[in-house]
Amino acid sequence: MTKRVAYLRISQETNSFSPVLSTLEDFHRTHWAEGQELARICGPREVEAPGFMKNAELSGFVKAATKLGGDRIELVPLFSAWAIPSGPLSQETFAYFLDRLVRELRDAGPLDGLMMSLHGALGAEGVVDPEADFLEAARSVMGDAPIAVTLDLHGQLNARKVDNIDILAAYRTNPHRDHAQVGYRAGEMLIRTVLGEVRPTTAWRSLPLVLGGGTTIDFLPTMRPLFRRMKQLERDPRVLYCSLFMCHIWNVNPELGWSTHVVTDGDTALAEAIAEELAELAWRVRHEQAPVFPTATEAIAQARTARLARRLGTVCMCDASDIVSAGAAGENTRLLRALLEEGKGLLTYAPIRDAVVADEHWDTPLGQTLTVTVGGRLHPELNTPLIVRGTLIRRHTHPNMGRMLVLDLDHVKLVVTEHAPMAMKPSFYGMVGLNPWRADVCVVKSLFPFRLYFLAHNRKTIYARTRGVTDMDAVTRQAFDDPVHPTDHVTDWRPVDRKRRGMGSAAPALG
Repeated sequence: MTKRVAYLRISQETNSFSPVLSTLEDFHRTHWAEGQELARICGPREVEAPGFMKNAELSGFVKAATKLGGDRIELVPLFSAWAIPSGPLSQETFAYFLDRLVRELRDAGPLDGLMMSLHGALGAEGVVDPEADFLEAARSVMGDAPIAVTLDLHGQLNARKVDNIDILAAYRTNPHRDHAQVGYRAGEMLIRTVLGEVRPTTAWRSLPLVLGGGTTIDFLPTMRPLFRRMKQLERDPRVLYCSLFMCHIWNVNPELGWSTHVVTDGDTALAEAIAEELAELAWRVRHEQAPVFPTATEAIAQARTARLARRLGTVCMCDASDIVSAGAAGENTRLLRALLEEGKGLLTYAPIRDAVVADEHWDTPLGQTLTVTVGGRLHPELNTPLIVRGTLIRRHTHPNMGRMLVLDLDHVKLVVTEHAPMAMKPSFYGMVGLNPWRADVCVVKSLFPFRLYFLAHNRKTIYARTRGVTDMDAVTRQAFDDPVHPTDHVTDWRPVDRKRRGMGSAAPALG
């Protein structure tokens, strides 16, 4: 008898400190596919996420289902909605997705399994954990049928999420480069479950840890042993998947923290033991904090002294307080001001978001000198507008970033975008005629991914700290249900873990 398995995506990483609400338009502009169109883009030799990656979680899932299930599995494509990181979903957008999820699952008819690609750090206006609501809604329709979920490793686990998931698989790379592989692994577990070949059992742990692990990059010394250990554990055929979650620190949640999750084949005791072991390994790296980022002035001085790096390629300078790939709006002018005032002699490419400037000067003839005010329109309480004067040299239209204008401000070439400037690939500048090889400095609005995309060009990475919604110390301004490291000196993670998993309310051990 053929088994019917549905699949869908609702994904966005939310910055709770951003006042820019996310709407359906943001999802439609980034990635939106339904029904047979979703099936098509997840097929062989197709592109699942144009502009971002060829294959992601759902095409990985489809590949696994096709390979393992064959004609025993009927795949039911529902919908896929993906938006770039930004502020919380508006109330209307959250309500739309919740209603559509339930409606499409019901309209799909009898289902034997469900694959959901979520992020794990999605936020919504007035909602504590929208993804937990999505999962509870899915469970209400699916009954006892297995639900498999993929999450970003910056996702947030809690009891409401875990209780409604049968199979869970997180990314195991940071910067993320294993979307399709993780989708395949989740699909493999789900299809084998639906066909009765495995019986997934799970265990998880929650740590009162919000910052630790150094840079948290998977292949660097601090975190590499932990990710290597997870792969070693999976050599045991009883261990189906191990996940480590390092949380999104700009996602306001009273239970924010790292967590571990394990899926085994019918062996609860083994799952519990491994979840405990991985949690202890994660707790041991809590004191390894990320380096303190230099100020804008210090960052510019570092770039100026990096003569060999600039001669051989470019310096990638991350605007660490205005990281678009972590949900910032991309309109912070502090680094731009410093580059204009202190960066003379350094050919610099930099982005700024300003829909008003893009609209007012879209039809202005190229070559005209303009005096315009940029930035500070979406979050004026935090971001100060800046007056700049330069020559309009290029214009371009991008499906996600909208209208783009290039202003020549002497040593700074400023790319003004209508929507959030996702400046993390060399193509961001290349598409508007700016060659990254010629730049001394390329400003990026990305925390990790630019390290992959700029690999051929980047000879030195500098993170510049000013003040904005992606400051690392923003986490210290959050309210938590329990003491957490490093804002509190917690000596034992287990009491908080037991409380969060509903096993008691013992007070954590404080130093």
